[in-house]
Amino acid sequence: MTTHEYATGLVWTGQTISYDSYDRQHEVVMGSSSITLSADVMFRGDAALPNPEKLVVAAASSCQLLSFLAVAALGGVEVRDYRDDAVGLMDDTVRPIRLTSILLRPKITVAGTARERVERLVQKAHQQCYIANSLSTPVALDPVIEVV
Repeated sequence: MTTHEYATGLVWTGQTISYDSYDRQHEVVMGSSSITLSADVMFRGDAALPNPEKLVVAAASSCQLLSFLAVAALGGVEVRDYRDDAVGLMDDTVRPIRLTSILLRPKITVAGTARERVERLVQKAHQQCYIANSLSTPVALDPVIEVV
């Protein structure tokens, strides 16, 4: 058995004199890359920056893409284009507060393959997606498939 480790770092500096005034901006470091994040606007963050909730949705979307590309390539399916407009919902009346659903809406273009086969591969990829399998939040799919 192999264990994979995914380490990140996080840096914030500032001053928490009051809840309304401290800066929510912080830096997340992943290897040699970093990204500046903030809280969501409803938590007094900066709307111009990504937030942790968006990162969870993006991780689910990215994992579905990578899982699909793998099963498609192994199945001999030529994928020409893959785009996703994913959305996560947080119902702040639910306790504890959390993302309550994630919907992935991939638009997939493939060459010369039956649509039904691609739909099966999308589902297979979803079953194999590490991120979706790691979340307690339901991750649903609403794919659009174009065969050229």
